[in-house]
Amino acid sequence: MTDELVHYSVASGVATITLDSPHNRNALSAQLRRELSGSLAKAADDDNVRVIVLTHTGRVFCAGMDLKEANGAGAGDQGVNEFPRILEQIWSSPKPVVAKLSGVARAGGVGMVAAADIVVATNEVTFAFSEVRIGVVPAVISLTVLPRVNPRAAQELFLTGEVFDAGRAAEIGLINTAVEAHMLDAETDRYVQALTLGGPAALAATKRLLASPRPATPSDGFPDMLELSARFFASEEGQEGIRSFAEKRKPNWVPQD
Repeated sequence: MTDELVHYSVASGVATITLDSPHNRNALSAQLRRELSGSLAKAADDDNVRVIVLTHTGRVFCAGMDLKEANGAGAGDQGVNEFPRILEQIWSSPKPVVAKLSGVARAGGVGMVAAADIVVATNEVTFAFSEVRIGVVPAVISLTVLPRVNPRAAQELFLTGEVFDAGRAAEIGLINTAVEAHMLDAETDRYVQALTLGGPAALAATKRLLASPRPATPSDGFPDMLELSARFFASEEGQEGIRSFAEKRKPNWVPQD
């Protein structure tokens, strides 16, 4: 029986998904893709899960597609054909996704980093869009990376394939923060705890709002935004939030330890 390459656990409203294939640098093999997609779906469907943490074992978060599997395969048989589903699951997850990195990310691994809502990495972590250096194109991951990253930096880093550090990744918008290794757990937990305070439906709707095209002017957007705002003020979740604020207590959606 093949050992699992992705571990899944839930505690206090947080689903932790851990890539555990250090023998190939957590490359996106067929088995890892299958298990990762299944874990993301399980977390999205579980009403008890409020936040998803995506992390890893070993010195590499994810090295991108499994090149051993890609070697000799035709265009229709390449594993990258299955990768958009994973990026979409992370990007469009109704639960906020926090990526926690203590190891390097390359190519498709950087695409997953960009798809996450919040990313915390240690200062030692490095990144690279290494595709051009093996004669391929960062095509699929561009759809999650380009909305996040400074355009001039994307131009440089996509074309050169050069390695850059966590400090620069934060500077160009790829990650949220770079911290000393001993602070990684605490900084991740800080974000997770902040996210669990938000209403589940409100968080999902806010994610959709952030991903939506912006209207040409504020006036063009006010009718739709007014409807959305009023609907949530009147919703069961909104009313619970208003009551809890008045009663100086936590709303009922905050996970109990």
